[in-house]
Amino acid sequence: MKKITLGCLAVTTMLQLIPVNGNAENVRSQKAKAKTNRTEMKQDTIPASASKKEGEEGERNVMLNASDANKPREIQIGLPSEDVNVYENGLPGVYSSAVHKLAAHWRSDSSLGEVGLLSPSESAITTGNIAYSVNAFSKLGQKDFQGILNYRTNHFGMQNFDFNVSGAISGKWLYTAGIYQNFDPGSFDLKFTNYADRTEIYHAGLTHLFDNGRGKVSLLYKHSRSENPGNFANAAPFIYVGDGSVKEAEGFKLGTNSYVPQSGSFRYMDVMDGKMKTWNLGDGCENRANEVALIADYRFKNDLLWKFNMKYMDAPRANYVDFGGSTISEATVADGYTLQNGDPYEGLVEGRRTWLHVGKVKNFLITSELSKNIGNHDLRLGLNEWYYHLDYHSSSMQWMASVQNYPQLLHSAATNPLDQTFADEHVQTYGYNELSPEYTKGYENKLALYFTDNWQVTPKFNIYYGGRLEYYRMSADQISASRFPGFHIGDFKTFSKDEETGNIIATQRNIHPAKVVKDKLNYAATLRMTYNMTKPFGLTVDGTVATRFPRINEYAGTGPTEEQYKRVTIPMIRGGLFYKNNWINLTSMVTYISKSNNIDQQNLTKPGTKEGKTVLLIYNIETLGWTTSAEIDPFKGFHLHALFTYQKPVYKNYNASVTFNDGSEMSVNANGMIVKEIPQILVELDPSYNITKDLRLWLSFRYFGKTYANLQEALYFNGRWETFGGINWNVNKHLSLGATVINFLNQKGASGTINGSELITKEEAAQYAGNYMSGNYLRPFTVEFNVGIKF
Repeated sequence: MKKITLGCLAVTTMLQLIPVNGNAENVRSQKAKAKTNRTEMKQDTIPASASKKEGEEGERNVMLNASDANKPREIQIGLPSEDVNVYENGLPGVYSSAVHKLAAHWRSDSSLGEVGLLSPSESAITTGNIAYSVNAFSKLGQKDFQGILNYRTNHFGMQNFDFNVSGAISGKWLYTAGIYQNFDPGSFDLKFTNYADRTEIYHAGLTHLFDNGRGKVSLLYKHSRSENPGNFANAAPFIYVGDGSVKEAEGFKLGTNSYVPQSGSFRYMDVMDGKMKTWNLGDGCENRANEVALIADYRFKNDLLWKFNMKYMDAPRANYVDFGGSTISEATVADGYTLQNGDPYEGLVEGRRTWLHVGKVKNFLITSELSKNIGNHDLRLGLNEWYYHLDYHSSSMQWMASVQNYPQLLHSAATNPLDQTFADEHVQTYGYNELSPEYTKGYENKLALYFTDNWQVTPKFNIYYGGRLEYYRMSADQISASRFPGFHIGDFKTFSKDEETGNIIATQRNIHPAKVVKDKLNYAATLRMTYNMTKPFGLTVDGTVATRFPRINEYAGTGPTEEQYKRVTIPMIRGGLFYKNNWINLTSMVTYISKSNNIDQQNLTKPGTKEGKTVLLIYNIETLGWTTSAEIDPFKGFHLHALFTYQKPVYKNYNASVTFNDGSEMSVNANGMIVKEIPQILVELDPSYNITKDLRLWLSFRYFGKTYANLQEALYFNGRWETFGGINWNVNKHLSLGATVINFLNQKGASGTINGSELITKEEAAQYAGNYMSGNYLRPFTVEFNVGIKF
């Protein structure tokens, strides 16, 4: 399962719950109005939660994502992500995005009434996960009828419709209903399907208000269906110049050409039974889910507030595809590659890898909280009971392809499997299930008790502290055997060729899962102290620690052995200064964060070849950083959010070795080296200006400094700017118009890692200057238009 990588230590100090109008750009333009909207909220307007929570922070434009238009960006904290970072009504949007992807079931649409951002400290206590987390609440209804229709389109042909209506059935009953439809062809034609993202989500809800305005109970339903082949198509060939920059390969335009074959069909070996089957990329990434939620709150006469949130979600289809690559090389006729029609091929070729993931997911989640103000204490006691069931497997394959727009699969007798079962098949794929095919079936359960206290010791001195104790149980099927060509579940034979005699050798294999059961205690704790030395100036310091043991998805590969099964510990310490007056809110902090026993599967490619092996890695990461953040309002109508971060995330205890098919052994030692994909310098600049009260201009600049594209600091990408800009016009109380430009600097640089470069060292880096390589890239220059209608 692919893991998402985060990086940044940015800190803000103000909470802003943002009314959402279904558009990422509108979230930004509403920020200045959020505080007023909360203060002046009418009593007949019922959001899911209208109360400010300690630990929530400003929204920070999380829906402006230069890598994916359909999910929040990850706000970096200098560590690999700890999985899902979106919560809806106090519960995960999806329990785990390792299989069931967040964007397949959740979008920032008009069904949401409020959106905030949990700080890493608050997230650690309430969820056990240290990360910046989107905190969203559903729109439940109000006494007066309200309707909203948002429409977005772009110059590539995307059509997005987002519709919600809400109102009252009677004095005690409210309703809400919504439809989200996305028809996005992407920035290039995939040929095998009409849309890079085709997602539909349906919402419905019914709310009953208790007497005397003491609370409410709501029943919510959601159905989602999503096909998102665009999530694996964001790869391309390019020329690595050698100075951190890339050039477009001849005949291939980054962002507007496709590096996916036209047919979209692949022959593969099913890891479950060893049979050869055909996978169609057009419908092989379909996700379907149904969700029922019950959310309630009640305030007793003694001012004790009780909240109860529960949901059941069933996703019978949670499928997705991963693409990877190896080395791009020049092939001649002598290499024996042929096209599907039998004609010989010469030119650039790349060994490509594909993982086909099939999952079924169910979860039953409950969070309940009691809170009360007692003197100078704001106390909260909470309970999580989160159950997650996973039935998952993936099959992998390799294939040779030309390097061009719509690459062609190449055939070579040398790449056909030796197993005589397939000798008569003219297949163009090979290396079946050699590279990290996965399987697990089972459940995990988290039962946790947590508390927090926001204690205003004196008017100038505040202490916020809390703790979490979690009983964690996991029961999972695991296949710990090393993977090899032809790997699948069952009793079977594989065939190999003796290099000395040339004889075919048959080997009996017995591959079956074994049950792994774990019962463990996890914990988290946080403490923050804030002291105002003067009215505008003060000091703040906080520390948070969270622990966990390996989760069920980490057993889908070979998984950790009993000796490797260790507690993952994440401590974070921050301290700094803040200053606030009527035109500036400034915070400057130093942060240390680390993670021990991080588990990862790494596909290591032998440099200069297409051969790869998968190894399990367990290592540590440490990050030290400095962040300064400012909210500036120098004159009426103008606002600037500015952030600067310098950080140094480094690997610790990172050693691995691998033996390839020819018996050669190679090792990687990344100890003390900068973590790949995480920049050391980050800058955010978000200026906006209200020309009139109804006409607003805004820009968003994000700078990501030099990032390493492989494990040993050999290859890197220069710093890049991610840019957004737009204009929003509230024509009247019923109509709003807007336009947004994405990547208006038209940067076409690569990002992430470079395929096949894992074992390249600094000493070898120079010889790769000018070579063809492949990797991911930014979204291309895009112009979007949106219309909002309220009625």
